Amino acid sequence: MILPTGKLDSDLLKEIVFEQITYRSDEVRVRPGIGEDCAVLDFGEYDCVMSTDPITSAVSDIGRLSIHITCNDIASNGVQPLGIMLAVMLPEGTTDEDVAHIMGQAAETAASLSVEIIGGHTEITPAVRQPVIVSTALGKTLAGSSQSGDDMEPGDWIMMTKSAGLEGCGIIASDYEERLLAEKDEQGKPLFSPEEIARARSFLDQVSVVREGVTAGRIGTHGMHDITEGGILGAVWEMCQIAGTGAEIWEERIPMEPETVKICRLFGLDPLRLISSGSMVIIVPDEQRQQMLAAMAEADVPAAVIGRVCPKAEGIRLMTKTKTCGAEGEGRISVTVDPPRMDEIYRVVSRTV
Repeated sequence: MILPTGKLDSDLLKEIVFEQITYRSDEVRVRPGIGEDCAVLDFGEYDCVMSTDPITSAVSDIGRLSIHITCNDIASNGVQPLGIMLAVMLPEGTTDEDVAHIMGQAAETAASLSVEIIGGHTEITPAVRQPVIVSTALGKTLAGSSQSGDDMEPGDWIMMTKSAGLEGCGIIASDYEERLLAEKDEQGKPLFSPEEIARARSFLDQVSVVREGVTAGRIGTHGMHDITEGGILGAVWEMCQIAGTGAEIWEERIPMEPETVKICRLFGLDPLRLISSGSMVIIVPDEQRQQMLAAMAEADVPAAVIGRVCPKAEGIRLMTKTKTCGAEGEGRISVTVDPPRMDEIYRVVSRTV
């Protein structure tokens, strides 16, 4: 069977990857699982929190994104990242200026997060057609204090920071700027202004969730998940798999930038399933809802409540508000949220690479 572009779907991941990992060490507190961002290792008084991820769908900003993606995973456990390692694979024809540009981005971004680049590997190889970086980040925390989605329970609030599709639209605006500038509307006028494209590019300046992750970790959560491949719907679905719960998500409450709406409409993308690094799902107990919203406001992180955790029997549902919607919960259409498949960003990349 030929597999589609993107990360393996959840069933295949369990069937042909997880089930083959049979050795277990007593020092491992958290192991691989659907929706788990990090591994957690027992280092006595402290836990070591680790995560690894690739950047495969970006070119212009690959250096800085390679730092953010795994530091975000560490932050999703409520932990400040400390160090990061980068495996950098570059296509034939790469110049020394190209390497300097990528590593300059990575070094500047790591410094902004107070994270040291502690090692890695760099090579030119015919195995890739464009730059690919795999990063591995680590952090430490007091034993047993990292956040876990296992704690999710019905009645918890589902909170989301920033807005949907940030990374995906930032990548498209950065790597396909000429295409966007050439697009015309029905009257023959430019569909996008240079200012709109510049603002969409600037979304990549927001892809860190370290601030909100560490802030939420201090208060205490019932789990966090940075929103990467599969978008907001994929992130909620994965969290529900960890905890064995359902969820109800209110579509009209999901924040979305106007540039995201326009770019997704042009390419026929679903913004709710578009890679959204820079946004975090935070599961908040009812009694901490107002405290969490206040803490995010104080940290200057936009946050919105977009749904609630439900019993597993109720499923994972996207609730779409109709024009005739009256009181809360009335006039809504319920759509079952399927497991995440190929991220929407690959529908753009596969057309143009």
